Amino acid sequence: MPLGFRKTVRDSRNAAPAANKSPRTPSPDSTSVLGEVEELGIGMFWATDSEGNLSFLSQRALADLGADSESLIGKPLTRVFRDVDEEDGGPTQRSLAFKLKARSRLDEQIVAVPTGRGATRWWRLNARPLLDAKGEFRGYRGSAVDISAQYAYETQVARQSQVDELTGLANRRKLGERLSAMLAAFRVSQRSCALMMLDLDRFKQVNDTMGHPAGDELLKQVAQRLSSIVKDHGEVGRLGGDEFQVLLPDMDDRGTLGELANRIVQSLSQPYQINGRRAIIGTSVGIAIAPYDGVEADELTRAADMALYSAKETRGGTFCFFTSELRDAASKTAMLGDRLRDAVDKGELKLAYQPLVDPVTNEVKCFEALLRWHDSEEGDISPAQFIPVAENDDLIIRIGEMALRQACMDALAWPETIRVAVNVSAKQFIRPGYRKAVANALQASGLPPGRLELEITESVFVGDLETVDAIFRDLKKLGVRLALDDFGTGYSSLGYLKHGHFNKIKIDQSFVRGCTENGDINPAIIAAIVALAKALGMETVAEGVEAMDELELVRERGADLVQGYIFSRPITQEQVLAQFAEGSAMFRPSGPPRHRSERITIFRKVGLIHEDHYYDVILRNLSKTGARITGLAGVPVGTDVVLDLGHGQLVVSKVVNATENSQGLKFETPLISDGSGGFMTRHRISPYSLAEAGIPLAALGAGAFPLAKWREANKSIPKFTQLELSMPMH
Repeated sequence: MPLGFRKTVRDSRNAAPAANKSPRTPSPDSTSVLGEVEELGIGMFWATDSEGNLSFLSQRALADLGADSESLIGKPLTRVFRDVDEEDGGPTQRSLAFKLKARSRLDEQIVAVPTGRGATRWWRLNARPLLDAKGEFRGYRGSAVDISAQYAYETQVARQSQVDELTGLANRRKLGERLSAMLAAFRVSQRSCALMMLDLDRFKQVNDTMGHPAGDELLKQVAQRLSSIVKDHGEVGRLGGDEFQVLLPDMDDRGTLGELANRIVQSLSQPYQINGRRAIIGTSVGIAIAPYDGVEADELTRAADMALYSAKETRGGTFCFFTSELRDAASKTAMLGDRLRDAVDKGELKLAYQPLVDPVTNEVKCFEALLRWHDSEEGDISPAQFIPVAENDDLIIRIGEMALRQACMDALAWPETIRVAVNVSAKQFIRPGYRKAVANALQASGLPPGRLELEITESVFVGDLETVDAIFRDLKKLGVRLALDDFGTGYSSLGYLKHGHFNKIKIDQSFVRGCTENGDINPAIIAAIVALAKALGMETVAEGVEAMDELELVRERGADLVQGYIFSRPITQEQVLAQFAEGSAMFRPSGPPRHRSERITIFRKVGLIHEDHYYDVILRNLSKTGARITGLAGVPVGTDVVLDLGHGQLVVSKVVNATENSQGLKFETPLISDGSGGFMTRHRISPYSLAEAGIPLAALGAGAFPLAKWREANKSIPKFTQLELSMPMH
C-alpha cells in the first residue's frame, strides 16, 4: 500500500476516542472505505514510485484487467497505460509520457489499458505528484474510472464522422482536415506533399446497367485496389460518389508520381467480378504538388481538380500534372465548345483519309477517315483539342454519324478492293440504335458492308460486358468489319479478344515510337501482339510509323499493314481520287532514316541563364533530350547554359548547334512525360528556395527562380546579344 494510504490508516487507528462522548459505532478505516468505493464502481486506485514504475494497483483494477499484481507491479506506467489513438477518434491531449516527465497533474487523462485477456479497456485517470517533507518527488497517487463503454461509443461516432461507411476509407471531412494540417506543418518544415484526385470513367454506366448495389460493390473493390497500391506511402480517401483522393507526404518527384499514377490507372482498369458478372471501368488522375502548385488546401485541391479535368479531356484513362497553362485552357475549352457546335451546324468539319499500306508491296488496302476542322479565325484546330470537347457532350453523336455517312459515300468512289475505316466513340457505340445508324449509312451509300471497318477503342469495354457483347453481335450480323484501335493502352485486357469480334488489331503508336532505340522492349511487345493476332486469325496494323528504321522493324516483326507519315499524311477525298485516276494504289515510303526523340512544336517565351545573366528566348520545339530556341545571337557551340522552363523547372543544357539567331540544346538529364502529350522536368526548384532568395511566394510565375535577380544586377558584360523577340502567327 502506498505511503499516503498507510499514513491515513495509521492515523485513524491511533486516534483516541473523544472524552465525555456517548459510545457509538466506530468510523470505518480508510482500507474499508477504499474497498467500498471500488465495490460501488466509483473508482480504482493506483500509484507509482519515483522512477515512474507502477507500485500499487487496487483489487478492483486488477480484476478489471484480469491480471495479478505480480505481472504489472514494477512495470513502467507508460507500458501499463497507453495513449489513445487520435486518428481513431480519441481525444486531443498531451501524451502520458510527456506529463509524467514534466511531473504535471493528470486531469481527466484518457488511456488505453491492455487486459490479460487480449482485449483493451479505456480508463480516465486523475493523479497528483507526491512530494515528501523535503520536497522530493516520491511518485504519483491517482484514481481511475473505467469508461470503456462510453469511450467506445464516442470514438465510434467520431470515427463515423471521418470514415466513409461504404469503403472504410477516410471521408471528405477527414481528408480536408488532414490536408490542411499537413500543409500547415510542412510550410514550417519546408516539406512537400502531392495530392492526387481521381474519378472513375463511366462508373455511371455500371450503376445504370447493373444496378446501384453492383455500383456499391464496385466502389469497395476500387478502394481495395487503391489501398493495395498506395500502401503506407500515403492516405487514400473517398470524397463521395466515384471520386477518390490520395494524399502523399514528402513526394515531389514527378517521375515517381507519374509511375504511381500509371499503376493506379492500369490496376483500376482491369475487369471486376460483381455478383458473377464482369464489369470494366477506368479512371483518370489529376496531380498537384505543394508548395509548387499551392500552399493552402483549397489552392492545391483546385489545382489537382484542374489537372483531373485535363486528364479526362485528353482521352480519359490517363493522368495529368497541374500546370499554370491549365487555368487558361479551362476557359478556352468552354469557348471551344460553343464554336464547335456552330461549326457542326454549318458543316465545317471535313474528312481526310490516311492510307493503311502493305509494308511489303507498298499497296494501300484501307483508308482511315479522320476529322479535320478549319476555323475561319483560329485556323486548323487539332482533333486532340476538339474531340474531347465533343466527347463531353452529345455532340460526339452527331459528329460520329456525320462522319460515318460521309465516309461510306466517299469510299463508294474508290476501287472495290479498298476499305474505309471509321472511328467510333464509346458514347456513340453504346447508344441505343447504333446498329440502325450503321445500317442506314450503308443503305444510303450503297457501300457493301464488308468494305466498312469500325475502329473501336478499348474504352467501350466498360460497364456491363453482356450489353457490349450484344452490340458486337448485332454489328457482325450486318457484315461490317471490326478493328480494335490503340491496342495495349487504357483498359487493355486480353479477355475480350477470345470472343472473336475483331478482324483487326491496331498496335498503338506508343509501342512503335522509339522501338529501334537500344534496350527498348517494344520490339518484343510488337512481336507478341502480332503472334497473338495471327493465332486468333486477325490482321495487325502498326500505327504512327515515321522513320525508315521503324518501318523495317515492324515489317520484320510481321505487321500486316502500316499507317503513318512514312507513307502519307491524311489527304483529301479529291487527292485520293486523283491518285486512283492515275491508276496507282501505291504509296512509297519516305522519311528520315532513323527515329529521333519525339519533339513537340511549341512557341512560348522562356528564359536562358548563362553565367550571371538571364536572357529572354523563344522556345520553338521541345523533346525529352533537347530543344531549339531563338532570340539570341553570338552563342557558340559547346556553351553550357541553363534553360528556365518556368515554375522552378531548370534544365542544365549544352549548345550543340547554332545559327545566326537560333540554337539547338542538348539536356544533361532527359525530361519526362507530363501524361498529356508534353514534357516536364522530374524535379523543380522549391518555392521555399525562391522565397529565401527574396522572391515572395505570392509573386511566383513563369521564369521565376533564385537567379532572376540577375536581371537587375548584372555582374559582367553579357556574352550574347539579346534580339527582339517576336511570336509567330498561328
